[in-house]
Amino acid sequence: MSRRQRLFVVLVLNVGLVAALVAVGITAHSLAVLAEGGDYLLDAAGVAVALLAIRLSARPASRARPSPTDIAALVNGGWLLALELLVVGAAAERLLTRTPEVHGLPVLIVSGVAALTMTAGALVLHADPDDDDADRRDLSVAAVLLDTIADAAAAAGVAATGGIILATGGWYWLDPAVALVIAVVIACHALALLRKVLARLRPPKAPEPRTSAADQD
Repeated sequence: MSRRQRLFVVLVLNVGLVAALVAVGITAHSLAVLAEGGDYLLDAAGVAVALLAIRLSARPASRARPSPTDIAALVNGGWLLALELLVVGAAAERLLTRTPEVHGLPVLIVSGVAALTMTAGALVLHADPDDDDADRRDLSVAAVLLDTIADAAAAAGVAATGGIILATGGWYWLDPAVALVIAVVIACHALALLRKVLARLRPPKAPEPRTSAADQD
């Protein structure tokens, strides 16, 4: 399976989960599930950008022009960081005021399915033989892989939260608390990716002129 086909598989998985997550997030009053849905929607857009970047990168390279895949990674990382900052604000507001009743069972089910689905997507992307060398890896694909792994971990955490809420019949504050923790962790990873991309986009330093022995005399 080619890199483009792998990305397309992840795109289909993200789009297929968005509607279910948003619907359950609204009906179950779960901020964590709504954050998942918004994250998956942005991830789908990010995969589409990565696919476009791979297509553009087939054109002749120019030393003066940045790689389209690096630009795609920059866009994806920026979107992800912006979303997580919004989630942090919403979660903090719920924790400081009053968390509404959260229905644990639908949160557990839909997030469990999302975790398994995104784990499968991460395995599909990680199996790309062209990505064995981490230093030479296409950063746009690395950004999508990061998003997918983060989505799987976040969904697993939200599923566990739904299970605890269901078992206790309360503890609704866990929903925004887990959303806050996940958002902070993902934001840190997004910042690390952005730093890596910006380092690659930085123009190389011009070599210092060599001085001959005659010049030194």
